Amino acid sequence: MVKYVGFIVILLFGIGLGFWLGQQQVALNSPPVVAERKLLYYRHPMNPKVTSPTPAKDDMGMDYLPVYAEAQRLPEASPQSGKILYYRHPMGAADTSPVPKKDEMGMDYLPVYEGEPETSGQIRISPEKIQKLGVKTEIVTKRTITRSIRALGSIQVDERRIHAVTPKFEGWIQRLYVNATGQAVKRGQPLLEIYSPELLTAQEEYLIARQGQQALQQGSIQARGTAEHLTHNALQRLHYWDIAEAPLKRLQNQEKTLDTLPLLSPVNGVVMEKPAVEGMRFMPGELLFRIADLSTVWLIAEIFEQEIGGVHPGQAAQVHINAYPDKLFSGKVGFIYPTLATETRTVKVRIELPNSEGLLKPGLYGSVVLATQGGKDAHLAVPDSAVIDSGMRQVVLLQRSAGQFEPRAVKLGLQTDGYWEVLEGLETGDEVVTRANFLIDAESNLKSALDSFDSPDAGASQATPETTPLPQHGGQ
Repeated sequence: MVKYVGFIVILLFGIGLGFWLGQQQVALNSPPVVAERKLLYYRHPMNPKVTSPTPAKDDMGMDYLPVYAEAQRLPEASPQSGKILYYRHPMGAADTSPVPKKDEMGMDYLPVYEGEPETSGQIRISPEKIQKLGVKTEIVTKRTITRSIRALGSIQVDERRIHAVTPKFEGWIQRLYVNATGQAVKRGQPLLEIYSPELLTAQEEYLIARQGQQALQQGSIQARGTAEHLTHNALQRLHYWDIAEAPLKRLQNQEKTLDTLPLLSPVNGVVMEKPAVEGMRFMPGELLFRIADLSTVWLIAEIFEQEIGGVHPGQAAQVHINAYPDKLFSGKVGFIYPTLATETRTVKVRIELPNSEGLLKPGLYGSVVLATQGGKDAHLAVPDSAVIDSGMRQVVLLQRSAGQFEPRAVKLGLQTDGYWEVLEGLETGDEVVTRANFLIDAESNLKSALDSFDSPDAGASQATPETTPLPQHGGQ
């Protein structure tokens, strides 16, 4: 009986031990318990970039697929103890924040700790290689943006300052005082002496009328008035024919006709044309001299059509003339021509330049710089060297921490004085690489990292939803 009871006890102990060992083996072979997954959003079944915060159907009636946060194995879970570098968007977008925040759906941004493996698209380079490459960075700040429009042009005569010397009567040139094209003349300077039967007749009429006026000094009021009127009309006729005051005074004093009379220069300037030849006969309206006042000249510049919107009358202009490389001439936009040259796709713009020294000669070539104000407010700007332009997009390298870089697509505005205006993609205080960024590109195969932004696999975790645009860095 005692043996029987002992046997039963041993049997029960063996069964219990076997059951316990079996449970331990099952526990060792089973995967760790997975925490309950958190639903992030729903994505299009065919296009991962199209998302929705709520269940939806596509155009073909297919249900949007749920996207969950990555499950964390409970036994492996351990709190991070490193320094928090920044907070990233919970849905994998490129947007980050230096402080805790929530996205537009109320989800908390996730902390990124120092030493944590970089997320997709980020680049890590050793300090030794950074020093060898000569990497330099610059803090993104705001600055006043101005754009410089540059164009070529040539000096031309101010058309409003061209004067033609044309007689109003028939006659002959007895003598030329100015006998060469290009000769400088002054206002009131005699150009030539002319003989004209019409002028002699007009002088005789004036002298007769004047003698009659003197003879009727004791006559009736009506007779004196008529004589005075005739004298005035005869003298006025000589004035209309551009006869100068000096010879008319001689005519009055001598009371004798003058065989020849001078024609005077109407302005200060330079003789541009001189058809007049000594001894030639001329007719009324015939051109004898063309004189240009060069105290102000034009530079006619050719502005490309995509830049003409930044040009307006009165705008300041700085002009460099090829003949005077050490001089700078200042002027202003006087006129924008109303037509576009279809062959060159340019619009002519007239720059008015003072020319008191006479250095600006018609025909000289030069270049003009027009400063266009980008606005009264300061804008974010990065150096030209910080931008990597692939043709399809513009990217800068953002330094996240020592040795950790992230390519960031940016939208650029105006370019001036070595800087690009940044419309989207960066914030004040961001640190961008300004030197050796192309070397970092080559070292880290940046192109594949950028291309991954557009791949379907990457779209499920880091593409910005099209239906609900994400906020920009810093909540902008």
